[in-house]
Amino acid sequence: MAALVALLQLDFARAGRTSPLTATVTSVSAYLQLAASLVVNGVRGGFDTVVRTPGLASENGRLRADNAELRKRNDEMQEQLARIPAAQDIAAAKLAHPDGIAATVIGYDPEAATHVVTIDHGAVAGVHRDDGVVTARGVVGRVVEVSPLSSKVLLVTDATSKLPAVVQRGRWWAIAVGTSTRVKLQYVSQDAKLKVGFRVVTGEGRSFRAGILIGTIKQLEPVSAGALDQTAIVQPAADLTALSNVVVLPQKI
Repeated sequence: MAALVALLQLDFARAGRTSPLTATVTSVSAYLQLAASLVVNGVRGGFDTVVRTPGLASENGRLRADNAELRKRNDEMQEQLARIPAAQDIAAAKLAHPDGIAATVIGYDPEAATHVVTIDHGAVAGVHRDDGVVTARGVVGRVVEVSPLSSKVLLVTDATSKLPAVVQRGRWWAIAVGTSTRVKLQYVSQDAKLKVGFRVVTGEGRSFRAGILIGTIKQLEPVSAGALDQTAIVQPAADLTALSNVVVLPQKI
């Protein structure tokens, strides 16, 4: 058999062709080499994985810690950015009222039964009942209750709030009364030619000096027959739904 195979191989060689036996052996050899390579590489990869696993775990832990630190810094920066408008507002209010007492809003009525907020300064800081409270944009309200370290402020929109007011254009006197959402300007003379957009400021009183902006007229109410006065709805200048910092104005001496 060996001699026959040799003769066949010699015959194919002389004819310049590849014998089936040679092709088969070559294919089998190639597959065996591929299998051996895969096994060796697999073993080598497994070995490398085993050797590198502690280092990878340590690196993964470090990356997680770095990621957590970056998230923390991002949160801190976002909070600082969010506080910038309030800080600018309080700085402007202090510039307009140098004798004012800067305070932070620390509480509000969760049931919204009354439009009252609590600030973090009281009698110790020089706050008194009926002191006016403002932001850089305008009137917030007045102090209605004082304790040593905190005070309560009745917002200008509360139904029990009443302030002397003046329509800036024409200097028409009125009373600004809260409506729970806005302010109603009452007892304005029928002679006053009110228009939407007119500014309304404080009149001289116990809580406020004259000329502090309350808001702008947003709506004129129909005048009933025989009425001696007219009313208008005023949109407060200060954003009373997002108070964070305010300035308390000491009463005039």
